[in-house]
Amino acid sequence: MLELLAPAGSMEAVTAAVQNGADAVYFGYGDFNARRNAKNFSEEEAAAAVSYCHTRGCKVNLTLNTLLTDRELPGAAQVAAHASDIGIDAVIVQDLGVARMLRQTVPDLPIHGSTQMTIHSLDGVLQCADLGMSRVVLSRELSRDQIAYICKNSPIEIEVFGHGALCMCYSGQCFFSSVIGGRSGNRGLCAQPCRMKYGWNGKADHYPLSLKDMSLAGHLRELQDMGVACLKLEGRMKRPEYVAIITGIYSRALRENREPTAQELEQLEQAFSRQGFTQGYYQGKLGPEMFGTRQKEAEPKELFAQARATYQSGENRKEPVKFYALIEAGSPAQIAVQDQEGHVVCAEGPVPEQARNVPLTAEKVEGQLNRTGGTPYACAKVVAQVGENLSVPLSALNAMRRQVLDDLSAQRAVPPARRHQPYHAGVRYENPSEAPVYTVSVRTADQISDRLLNLKPALIYIPTDEGAAHPDVVTKCIQAGVPVAALLPRICPDHQSKKLDDELLTLRQLGVEEALAGTLGVARRAAQLGFRVRGDYGLGVYNSQTMKELRRLGFVSATASFELKLAQIRDISKTIPTEMIVYGRLPLMITENCIIHNHSGQHTCGRVNELTDRKGEHFPVVKAWGCRNEILNAKTLFLAGRSADFSRLGLWSARLVFTTEDAQECAQVLERYLGLGSYQPDEYTRGLYYRDVE
Repeated sequence: MLELLAPAGSMEAVTAAVQNGADAVYFGYGDFNARRNAKNFSEEEAAAAVSYCHTRGCKVNLTLNTLLTDRELPGAAQVAAHASDIGIDAVIVQDLGVARMLRQTVPDLPIHGSTQMTIHSLDGVLQCADLGMSRVVLSRELSRDQIAYICKNSPIEIEVFGHGALCMCYSGQCFFSSVIGGRSGNRGLCAQPCRMKYGWNGKADHYPLSLKDMSLAGHLRELQDMGVACLKLEGRMKRPEYVAIITGIYSRALRENREPTAQELEQLEQAFSRQGFTQGYYQGKLGPEMFGTRQKEAEPKELFAQARATYQSGENRKEPVKFYALIEAGSPAQIAVQDQEGHVVCAEGPVPEQARNVPLTAEKVEGQLNRTGGTPYACAKVVAQVGENLSVPLSALNAMRRQVLDDLSAQRAVPPARRHQPYHAGVRYENPSEAPVYTVSVRTADQISDRLLNLKPALIYIPTDEGAAHPDVVTKCIQAGVPVAALLPRICPDHQSKKLDDELLTLRQLGVEEALAGTLGVARRAAQLGFRVRGDYGLGVYNSQTMKELRRLGFVSATASFELKLAQIRDISKTIPTEMIVYGRLPLMITENCIIHNHSGQHTCGRVNELTDRKGEHFPVVKAWGCRNEILNAKTLFLAGRSADFSRLGLWSARLVFTTEDAQECAQVLERYLGLGSYQPDEYTRGLYYRDVE
């Protein structure tokens, strides 16, 4: 049956989830999870929660799904070791370096790839399998057909989100909160800028980035039939009553092989919604009807009171057990209990006496063993062998029943034996002392001019569709002695993979041999077509272990996350040549839902559209590969006057990212960085390189 995974932001929420039928729960503790604002667990609370869950037949997954620095990895290794010791069933990760650390320190602990890894294609799933992961959580933007295709061909388990909040941006690719407010969603502190007002034509009068919560109620049997292993409910920041309601509704529906009723759907909406729910991504029906905001409504007190009763009134969840009783003359009475996992516990009582009045019968023994009321167990069957004309005090039978059930609980909570190894960061590589070369990425082919090529950038990244559509430009670059690399789309689901293949093959025939990849799936695809693959910012390079993992996977270079400070980039061990973005409008979001079309009813992606926030800032919205949107920062990152700062970080290259600039501006910018001009944007920012990001 489809596993139901429920959120737990507190011990009360754990109880709510378990008592309402969750097959597994997930929570975080420490500072290394994507909900650092939740009431996360202490080590003692985490151990108690695992024991509570395992006693009641519920698994526990630990969220360790943020990007970590080198200084944080030893602490994360300690958390992982403790998690393994207390019996955590799996760890959910985003950071490739964290996954590498887990394989080294707790090799027997299963690893699940977080939705923060932006896995949205079979190629991405296969890459995660190669990384040693046993399960992947797919991006929430996928349709039923895309999910079914992946499930049919995946060698590992597939988990999908079934209910809860939707991010506007592909998870793991959102930098809005960090660039604007210094609070990183990749670090577990998203400030949810997508829930704020924005607009067009200079007026912030709408909510074009606030999606309704998703609900796949109505598609549960379909998900099960297509081979989804786990249905995930979102809501670690929500109150326990919410967890109880949604878990109970989905659990009952799955257990009874049905879809939620109309009354249950109404209860889901009462518990929390943003003007209803959406199934738009799953059904492949995108558009403005997917959007909504939280409305101020009276708390559903009666519904919440009913929810509290499900987890505050004793044990509502019962694990089936079998009892065995042997009452023979001359031997101590024996009681045994067995659970469905094969645990067996025995207890001995007094030697039976000859009955003076009414002898003990098998029916009486069964009646006493059936009394499991206040425990997390339900008697499914009793096998009793009772000698003739014997007597045993009922109090003794009750005591033995309590003893075997207590011992069974202790046995069920025993963590598995697992290997532990100390964490070793490994060999550090000395930073190169040479000044970095300059590379350039463009959004359109017409940004490349003779003037730009005469400045001899070390490498030009051209989007695959632009390069394939303008072979003359690619040829001109190569003939000018400027190498060209294919700039891969970060998002390429399976149904668009042939389009990407065709573009890459065209570029290969033109002499392009390298590709820049921001997600694992497209990296794997390009590598299979024979390209040398460089890593882009979308891979979240935050530490030296990630660099080592990328080298192991065959990457020839990597791009440091622009959420890092300069000192942190300097301190990363440069296992492979390292690039850093030093100019351009930083990408804030990449979205599946076209906010331009939602607003105007037209696809006007050919020109730059601008989204306005409450402060009057204008964020360019441009077309991304595959008819997606990319929202860019209002201010341009500009470090031309700070070249001394980034030149001593041990970089291979400093990249200039051209998005909304025309060809003349592109050349002027490169000239300025080469010390040949005086260009400066009207408004600019130093990015996050000089300030702390939470």
